[in-house]
Amino acid sequence: MNRDRLERLAAEKRFIPGIYNYCDRWCEHCPQTSRCLNFSISEEEFSDPEARDIRNEAFWNKLSGILAETLELLRESAKKWGIELETLVSMDDIENIKTKDVAVEKHLLCRAAKRYSELVEDWFRGRETLLFETAAAAREGVNLEEAFEVIRWYQYFICAKVMRAVRGRIEEEEERCDEFASDSDGSAKIALIAMDRSIAAWAVIRHYITDGAKGVIDVIAFLDGLRQAVEKAFSSARSFIRPGFDKIDLNG
Repeated sequence: MNRDRLERLAAEKRFIPGIYNYCDRWCEHCPQTSRCLNFSISEEEFSDPEARDIRNEAFWNKLSGILAETLELLRESAKKWGIELETLVSMDDIENIKTKDVAVEKHLLCRAAKRYSELVEDWFRGRETLLFETAAAAREGVNLEEAFEVIRWYQYFICAKVMRAVRGRIEEEEERCDEFASDSDGSAKIALIAMDRSIAAWAVIRHYITDGAKGVIDVIAFLDGLRQAVEKAFSSARSFIRPGFDKIDLNG
């Protein structure tokens, strides 16, 4: 995609600014893809099956081209405001970034979120074939395969978003800026939504699975504990308004 096309696409009014910042990246299940600039760029640039395959060189070449065009646009926009991006980052900034990285990795919430992803992997390991055989036999209108898919989709997503929320909170406390909605709350909210959906999916599995049922209960309890801890740490997260997904309560 050339720069002119990227600029024209970004200027289209149908797109909701920032809608992709607080979504769950599950485009196949998203009702707002027509309003998402990221999705439109992806569909346009990766329409060729080879360009969608991360194992194919065409994918990485295409991605590299988009990144280069985007960075050039950022540099040009910054210059209009008298800002030279190359001079913004000093050695002190780099050290500060490294310090924050360490703080985020050591944070209790981040370690707990990472542990959840490990618990999922431990539970599924060796059970995958049996589970899908059970899913094929499941009745009562509950799709067990969908429950597996939900859990697997959010397995690592939860940790990534919790880490982003924690890092955002650290940076917000440094900047002490209350003028805008908190990005950390937005990241925490989508992490909480992912936990809600994962717990519901685990409950479906618990309904059908007898082998390893104790493990399922343990995972649910762990994830629910993490959810409560995140809600406590980010007390405003549930009320955060995600562009394109949440409605503003005019009566609140």
